[in-house]
Order: sequence, then C-alpha cells, then structure tokens
Amino acid sequence: MTFLQLRRLCLSLPGVEERETWGEATFRVRDKIFVIGSPEGKRVSVKASLDDQAGLVEMDPSTFAVSAYTGRYGWVTVTLKTVGPELMHRLVAAAWKRTAARRAVAQYEASATASKPAAEPRSAGPGARSRAGSPRPRKPRSSR
Repeated sequence: MTFLQLRRLCLSLPGVEERETWGEATFRVRDKIFVIGSPEGKRVSVKASLDDQAGLVEMDPSTFAVSAYTGRYGWVTVTLKTVGPELMHRLVAAAWKRTAARRAVAQYEASATASKPAAEPRSAGPGARSRAGSPRPRKPRSSR
C-alpha cells in the first residue's frame, strides 16, 4: 500500500479532513487524529485499542510495532509496504469508528450494510409453510 492509497482511503470516510501537524499529514474526524504519517515516509501510525495493538504486533512484528509516544494508548505503527490493502482498510475503518461520533458510525454502518447484496433466504425445509404476514404465532389446536 502507498501513502497516496492510504490518503484516499482515509478521505473516503465521512467527516474526515487532512491537516498538516508536526510536519506530518494527520487525518482527523471531529478534530481528533486517527491516522498520522508522512507522504514520504514508509510507516504510519493508526489509532487502535491496546488489545488490537498487541495482537497485530504478535501476528506480524515486521509490519506492526508499538508507536512511539502514543503506543501506551494503543496506537500502532504500520509499515505500508508490507501491509495488505484489505487489512489496512479494516484498521483505518476501526480507527475512524473509535474516533467518530456514534451517530456518524451508526449511519456509516447502516449504509455499508444497505450497499451489500442481500443474502439468499434460507429455506425452512421441505413441507414447511410460510408464515409471512402472520400477525402472531399460531397456537397448537387441542384435540378433542
């Protein structure tokens, strides 16, 4: 993954702005940073939980490391050259969700769910009758 691809990914999320801070490009939502890195750099720092950070570093220490200064809060340093685009997308989306307003996250997840194709309905099996439109569950009839 390149920094340009990362930039496009971050800016595709709702309410995100890019701002230069400390000589680095920062990506923010609600004026809070969730990704920071340099366009010329090989690594970026991404906001994560401490559990996610530990799992990522354990999974692939050549790609992930505890970020300097902010690592104690869960931030993880990601080597762009070796991280897969799908994993980076998940990391950035999770970082955005940790930072964005709850309402924005709910709207984002609802739109993501609505854009996915609907799954095929499962059949209840042979001989099963549809209860679509039934106002309430039927009670078994007593035999007299």
